[in-house]
Amino acid sequence: MTDLTRLLAAGLLAVLGLALPVTVAWADELVIGHLEMKGDRDYRRSRTFAAFLNQPLGRPHAGGEVALGEVKWHGAATGTEFALDRQRARQDELVATAEAMLARGVHFIILDLPAPEIASVSGALAGRDVLLFNIRAAADSLRGADCQPNLLHIAPSDAMRADAVGQFLALRRWREVLVLVGPLAADRAMAAAFRRSAARYGLKIEDERAFVLSNDPRQRELNNPLLLTQGSDHDVIFVADSDGEFARNLNYRMVDPRPLVGTEGLAGLAWHWSWSRHGAPQLENRFQDQEGRPMRDPDWAAWLAVKAVATAVQRTQSEVFVTLRDHLLSAELVLDGFKGNRLSFRPWDNQLRQPMLLATHNHVVARAPVEGFLHRTNNLDTLGIDAPETACRMTR
Repeated sequence: MTDLTRLLAAGLLAVLGLALPVTVAWADELVIGHLEMKGDRDYRRSRTFAAFLNQPLGRPHAGGEVALGEVKWHGAATGTEFALDRQRARQDELVATAEAMLARGVHFIILDLPAPEIASVSGALAGRDVLLFNIRAAADSLRGADCQPNLLHIAPSDAMRADAVGQFLALRRWREVLVLVGPLAADRAMAAAFRRSAARYGLKIEDERAFVLSNDPRQRELNNPLLLTQGSDHDVIFVADSDGEFARNLNYRMVDPRPLVGTEGLAGLAWHWSWSRHGAPQLENRFQDQEGRPMRDPDWAAWLAVKAVATAVQRTQSEVFVTLRDHLLSAELVLDGFKGNRLSFRPWDNQLRQPMLLATHNHVVARAPVEGFLHRTNNLDTLGIDAPETACRMTR
């Protein structure tokens, strides 16, 4: 930091009635890592161009860059500046790249990776002085059997997304559901999460049918929306399609006029560009001004990861990793995600508590937890896996 910047910082703090101790020297940057994978299919032009409802529109590193512009003064008391170290590696080089970042003194790393790669990296760095932030993968397994003490989940889980939808359907009394499930493992995981949510909220799954994305006439019973949706008495259709291509072509092609939820129609999201409360438009505008596109879930999660680390520095007035880690994992953490609630990480699986936005492509219909769904300690814990249900056996 230059002498001029130091003087400006001291002047600003003086105006605010604060003092900048003359004994504090401005330290080197606190670097936050950002690791992404080369050739990641979720960022292929054909996918981002299609603008699937619950998938990225571009690399979320931009969310972290926006956050950097907001946290310049979070480290003023300790003389801390913040920076991002963006690394992109082949699938077989991800662990080595993460280890190299840690060797350079990067103790906080944002993971923009699919679930299997996140499990690999977090497992390889288990027991080390590092906190990893999952900003994209929704797999419940990462919060369950594959959980790691060093892995924090800002991205909502499949269970959280399903519970947000389930609460809304129960509120509307749309209780009879036809479930359409794709051929991928991620599709089956989404369907399993919804089955759990349906049982929790008194919904009835009238039928569950598999679909494929194919033009093969021999598979017409598996790829034709008219055939897939006939012969079932249902109020709503839940479609589990992690790929997104089948779901986006399903609306208005069913036998009966029914709402579509899940991965198309109405989805449970961490962020939506149209959310107009709690200061959200200002964040969305900053992101769009910088990136030229709307913010999506991974962008918001990358933004919050940087904000979380900077907030920990501000609250603890420390740069010591153990001190920052303990604060981030504590009940004392206070994070503002511009969604109206205090956010914190659940101690049983490191999942970020947060409201979910139930949204279409251009409108937020509701915010979950929806009215009437209460929890004995924190209503946000009605979304996702609660402590008595968890399969995570980590110890902090």
